[in-house]
Amino acid sequence: MKTTTRPIDAAALAIMFGLCTIWGGQQVAVKLAVTVVPPVLQAGLRSLIASVLVGGWMLWRRQKLVTGDGTLPAGILAGVLFSLEFLCIFIGLTHTTASRMAVFLYSAPCFTAIGLHWTVPSERLRPMQWLGMVVAFCGIVVAFSDGSSSNLAKTWPGDLLGILAGVFWGMTTVVVRASRLANAAASKTLLYQLAVSAVLLCTLAVVTGNVHIGAMTPTTWVSLVYQSVGVAFASYLIWFWMLTRYSAARLASFSFLSPLFGVTFGVLILGESVGWRFAAAVVLVLSGISLVNRRR
Repeated sequence: MKTTTRPIDAAALAIMFGLCTIWGGQQVAVKLAVTVVPPVLQAGLRSLIASVLVGGWMLWRRQKLVTGDGTLPAGILAGVLFSLEFLCIFIGLTHTTASRMAVFLYSAPCFTAIGLHWTVPSERLRPMQWLGMVVAFCGIVVAFSDGSSSNLAKTWPGDLLGILAGVFWGMTTVVVRASRLANAAASKTLLYQLAVSAVLLCTLAVVTGNVHIGAMTPTTWVSLVYQSVGVAFASYLIWFWMLTRYSAARLASFSFLSPLFGVTFGVLILGESVGWRFAAAVVLVLSGISLVNRRR
């Protein structure tokens, strides 16, 4: 299995900036639709629509949907972890704000770095890079430290689910990088996760009786299209393609930008508020990313 990866270059920087912008709006989009489409069903429909799109993309590119390349076990495992991640996110957003969810969810790079440090030799980080991860995570904490603790009694279930979602996201990335999926096509890696999560989440929604959809509004339609086409299809396809070419731990460090975009979108769209610490958090996050991505 190939374990060498390219250093982060200008193209990777530009792509990750765009992806983080898209991901930053994800929690806001879920929050906008959660009162109309139940959270578990919404997560399942999102994966179902995106899996159809990815399957169509693969057929158009004459890629085989099923091959005997030995990726099936890792693909199913990644799909289960992916399902658990979004189950935590969607249910968690019914208990906490979009901004808080973004903060806790993007603890994932820390779990990714820890997992890859012990499973993939080429992904091991030096002390200075670990320091960068700590600095960046501190930046996220600072970004939402102004007044958020006042609602802790109400939001702690959602906050805990956000942290669990980050753990599952980190585990998914480790599975992708440390298994045969590292050499599989990005579209196939994504299809495993979307298809498995579509089946599991839609089944869970039916079993629990959370399948009632309210009156659809233009905002709800835009939210579902954004989640399924923009995030789950396009952005994830690009993300898994990036994972096969660049250091996963260093790519994951850029995810710290997403909660900053998430907080910004929360302020602009949902009317959530943040304090002056946000500017200081930007400096900390960018400094941490700089340390993590220092060339060896």
